[in-house]
Amino acid sequence: MQRIRLRYTKRGRLRFTSHRDFQRAFERALRRAEVPMAYSAGFTPHPKVSYANAAPTGTGSEAEYLEIALTQHRDPDTLRELLNESLPPGLDITDAVEARTSGLADRLTASVWELRLDGVADEDAERAVAAFLVAETVEVQRRTKNGMRTFDARAAVAELRACPQPDRPADERCAILRLVVRHVTPAVRPDDVLSGLRAVADLAPPVPAAVTRLAQGLFDEESGTVTDPLALDREAVPIAPPTAVGTASP
Repeated sequence: MQRIRLRYTKRGRLRFTSHRDFQRAFERALRRAEVPMAYSAGFTPHPKVSYANAAPTGTGSEAEYLEIALTQHRDPDTLRELLNESLPPGLDITDAVEARTSGLADRLTASVWELRLDGVADEDAERAVAAFLVAETVEVQRRTKNGMRTFDARAAVAELRACPQPDRPADERCAILRLVVRHVTPAVRPDDVLSGLRAVADLAPPVPAAVTRLAQGLFDEESGTVTDPLALDREAVPIAPPTAVGTASP
């Protein structure tokens, strides 16, 4: 069995697809591309696809990950091209590597997000960010399946900064925030940080923020960066495909 790890995107209107909708679209693409999938056992076999830390519905992403298991060896780049021909624009496979290590999900410990706040001035965003960062705790509430839950949004934030755009027209108010958040329990999402900014600095964008995940991977405490989770698979020794076993002639 060969395992392939894929990085894919959710762009444009496709950011509003739910994770279940993506699963259906991806499994249809697997069938159309005639990928030799491995299946689970039991009365209702399913293709062996492992999804890792999907972005919330309504957010865009440049860095979603999954892993598939095949019954026959395939070239990862060729497989990526075939799947892209069968997926709708906006759901794009941008990277494919053979899995040569274990624990992909364990390497997804942080995410880098971009928050676009239309109608918000840069100075207002900078003031709110400063107030958020100096706070020891920032309690926010979110409705879950078990009711309202209160938790600290500040502890999970490794970096939050405003990114001024000097080339933007002076009459255009649009603040851009860059956010690095650790994957903790309970999970802190970008909308939780926006709720925290509203709580500590009364920052309330007039329109919903456009949120995009730019990267996710292992968080490097020394540099404060998020590293590529597929790098270890690229660096590992390639796994040779299985060869047919025959009987040697005397």
